[in-house]
Amino acid sequence: MKAAARAVLALVAVLFLLPFGWLLIASIQPGAALSAHIDWHFTTRNFADVLNADTVFIPMLNSLIISGGTALLTVVAAVLAAYPLSRHRSRSGRALMYTILFSTCLPITAVMVPVYTLYSRFELTDSVPALILFMTASSLPFGIWMMKNFMDGVPVELEEAAWTDGAGWAQSLYRIVLPLMIPGLTVVFVFTFVLQWGNFFVPFILLQAPESQPASVTIYTFFSTYGQVAYGQLAAFAILYTAPVVLMYSVLSRVFGGAFSLTGAVKG
Repeated sequence: MKAAARAVLALVAVLFLLPFGWLLIASIQPGAALSAHIDWHFTTRNFADVLNADTVFIPMLNSLIISGGTALLTVVAAVLAAYPLSRHRSRSGRALMYTILFSTCLPITAVMVPVYTLYSRFELTDSVPALILFMTASSLPFGIWMMKNFMDGVPVELEEAAWTDGAGWAQSLYRIVLPLMIPGLTVVFVFTFVLQWGNFFVPFILLQAPESQPASVTIYTFFSTYGQVAYGQLAAFAILYTAPVVLMYSVLSRVFGGAFSLTGAVKG
């Protein structure tokens, strides 16, 4: 049984690694095509062609601003929304949580037409702050759900001791709950950041100016009108595009990778 499970996992791993292998090969081969093959002729020309302000640097900066701003606002709003859901029990709490969870299942394409109409009416298209606000709103349901689960793991007795000493809910949240939830905050931030980093559809609809578009939309420029694709440049751009996310995940997983423990926090 274990051998079969390992074989299935190995097969899944190979299927995931094959596209990355094609990226690596196509990015360093001249005249790369859809079917990558190793012919031992390598070049850095593909990277040199895409490493410029219009193709990589400005879109990457836009992606960092949009994804980072969305993740930061989502974490702040999710903390403020999850705190009363975690600490104050009510009859409607379970129904509200299921409503929040259900809202995560709504496809974003179903609401983009009315959202675009609303943004056009109020002249909010081509506005990066307005885009960040909408992406934050779409990320909040799952962010609140995850944040509440993390917050439930913090013993309420710690806050009760602070309340006895005269602290308010804001002080107990800031000084007690949040420091113990740093791994949880990091998870929500990284999850939201990665999700919005790869978001193509929403920026493509709400941002028309090329100088405002993130890298997820810039990748569309490698596909020409006549169906021709610059595979080598596309592969090089894809590697550069995924590098910040992989680097951030690697660094944060090393720092906050271990499960945080509250053992010993509450004593007699």
